[in-house]
Amino acid sequence: MTTPDSAAAVWQLMFDFFMRSAPERTESLRQRGLTPNDARALSSLDGSQGRPIGELARQWKSDPSNTTWVVDRLEKAGLVERRAAPEDRRVKLVALTAKGRRTREELLAEFRRPPMEITALDSDDLAALERIFTKIGSATTATRDDR
Repeated sequence: MTTPDSAAAVWQLMFDFFMRSAPERTESLRQRGLTPNDARALSSLDGSQGRPIGELARQWKSDPSNTTWVVDRLEKAGLVERRAAPEDRRVKLVALTAKGRRTREELLAEFRRPPMEITALDSDDLAALERIFTKIGSATTATRDDR
């Protein structure tokens, strides 16, 4: 049985690893003039479907004015555009531009490239991590669906 102390110890190790590997992600963003919040915004938008700012603010657990500020930055960079919702022209949807889709794809490809510490693991360790993170991902999805 998992104890709170053992779960905390594992989480600390994971968190510390993610923090140590953050400089590579930060550099990738810096080269594009983006922030971590910008990357989060880009990753939460998909193809041509637009999303209202209020919905984005709820997803990001952010104040709508801060969400608007992030969207403004991305719009100035040519990564997103605002457009009227077809069913209600008063509602503005935020959608990725072609440049935004390319940037999102590039970032995800870079961010998903495994660091040396992961590629150095043997196949048994990699299989164990895959099983564990698949289980965590399924639990996260189920928890969100229950809300």
